[in-house]
Amino acid sequence: MEDSKEYLAKKSFFAKIITIYGRNAVLEVLEDDSITIHKLHFADSNKPVTQLDRMVSIAKSRNIEIAYHDKKALSRISKNAKQDQGVALDIVLDHALNEDEFLAQNSSYKVIALDGIHNPQNLGMIIRSCAAGDVDAIILPTKNSAQISPLVIKASVGTLFKLPIIKTDSFIKTLEKFKNADAKLYTLSSHATSSYKNEVYTTKTIFILGNESEGVSSEVEKLSTTSISIPMKRGVESLNVAVTASLLAFL
Repeated sequence: MEDSKEYLAKKSFFAKIITIYGRNAVLEVLEDDSITIHKLHFADSNKPVTQLDRMVSIAKSRNIEIAYHDKKALSRISKNAKQDQGVALDIVLDHALNEDEFLAQNSSYKVIALDGIHNPQNLGMIIRSCAAGDVDAIILPTKNSAQISPLVIKASVGTLFKLPIIKTDSFIKTLEKFKNADAKLYTLSSHATSSYKNEVYTTKTIFILGNESEGVSSEVEKLSTTSISIPMKRGVESLNVAVTASLLAFL
């Protein structure tokens, strides 16, 4: 029986794994040597084609484990039987961690938390801006949110693998944990009287970006320290959430 340290190490490792599917997406990631890969999965009913042979060749050259499954088993791995095309790939997000690990490692930070971002391209562009700017991590809920997918990877242009991602099963509890650690939580609102440029930020700052159409949830709004706005001209009411993330990332 494995000891607790081994168990925790395994749990931490598997928490970093995301699975993508689809032949073009899988091959594209396999060809990128900068991405850490755990395992390549095939349906054993796949007919031989050049694209699949290429995947096997790359996996062997990179010492990546290859596993074969029946269609039902593969669909449980890909979670998308209609679109996986008989292929799935486990990718390791080397910088993924939980909030406890992040807080233990960082005494000051600027974090962007995403409350119900559903568009994969928005998520990818947010990740790209945060990786390029002065952001230390992104908080990404595992529920009611876009998850890491081939579309997100493509939109992030590979920056997904350069930025710490804090995945959480309970967005509210994670925000509460940061607030209890003296972080200030800021929500964005067109009705706020304080401009994001005029606010004096502390060394522990969380910016919370809400859903593309509805904004942040009422529960999150109640938890926030204060609400700030991005002043608009010419009657423009709001910005795309990915554009807002860019402004905050370079603040």
